Amino acid sequence: MLEIILALISIALFLALVFLIKKVLSLRDTIERLKFEKGSQSVRYGKMTEQFIPFMERFPFNPEQFRFLGSPIDGVLFDDEQIVFCEFKTGSSSLNQRQRQIKQLVKEKAVKWFEFRVR
Repeated sequence: MLEIILALISIALFLALVFLIKKVLSLRDTIERLKFEKGSQSVRYGKMTEQFIPFMERFPFNPEQFRFLGSPIDGVLFDDEQIVFCEFKTGSSSLNQRQRQIKQLVKEKAVKWFEFRVR
């Protein structure tokens, strides 16, 4: 009789363990999906926000002189005294590898003028 009770308890524990493992895997998938959606939402928010930054009161330049590029940097500003490469960041975002490379090229003054004529 004791053997039957132990066998039933073992089966019940095994079934409970299987159920819990399935539940954990399901929750893990849900967490990964939510992380992806949050990241995607952050990217969309950033892309939307960067379109409006030149028109914000705190933007230190004339927004009419700003030209949006989108990638690899957000845009270029052409005023009477300088050309400014602009990259807008929101939250805790940082420059990607390509943006850091462009920033370094600008700091090193590795900027050229190229004119191409088609006749």
